[in-house]
Amino acid sequence: MSDSTQTPTTGARLASEFAGTFILVFGSIGTALFAAGFPGDPGSPVNVGFLGVALAFGLSVLVSAYAFGPISGGHFNPAVTLGLAAAGRFAWRDVAGYIITQVVAGAIATSLLYVIATGREGADLGNFASNGYGEHSPGGYGLLPVILIETILTAVFLTVIIGVTSKRAAAGFAPLAIGLTLTLIHLASIPVSNTSVNPARSIATALYGGGDALAQLWVFIVFPIVGGLIAGAAFKFLFDGTKRA
Repeated sequence: MSDSTQTPTTGARLASEFAGTFILVFGSIGTALFAAGFPGDPGSPVNVGFLGVALAFGLSVLVSAYAFGPISGGHFNPAVTLGLAAAGRFAWRDVAGYIITQVVAGAIATSLLYVIATGREGADLGNFASNGYGEHSPGGYGLLPVILIETILTAVFLTVIIGVTSKRAAAGFAPLAIGLTLTLIHLASIPVSNTSVNPARSIATALYGGGDALAQLWVFIVFPIVGGLIAGAAFKFLFDGTKRA
């Protein structure tokens, strides 16, 4: 944790964004690849399922936010960075550096996961936990439902983040609320889109998910960002609209 009397340097902030994003992607996608579909004895599968994957995403962002949030603000997600900038809570001049760092961290995390996954003979990586619609949606959902759920749930995520990090929120509980919100989001949307709400996560898995994952990647870059910007633009109306005596 940074010294509260000093402002973290740009290097420290970017390093913290890198570390937090790496933990988020490595832990959650690693769970999806190695633990979500591992079969045990017939009729008794040993796997964590959708619930376990949802918890992995929530726990990974929770621990990253507690560890690195005091230094960088704990974005770990381009949609969060852009949404906070739109809300006036983050400087636009710093946006590009954060987003590049997040995307690189996610790509390195999945590259290492790929090395690990291919270290087993006969490994079937499938689509590498990539996001998708149509036949690439876990539940077979089409493009419009995927667009709607990614936009809506990213906006919900940003609204919670903005709310729990405001000056009027209870101190110390923001990472817990954010982690639980991300868990809830995954429980609702894994069957629809395999849950993005984070372009860095989607880019990282699409790199190893095959041509179809790359062809559909635009959806999971554009609409989480749209949702984040909607929540950010609504910030002043929703949270700064109180009258002062």
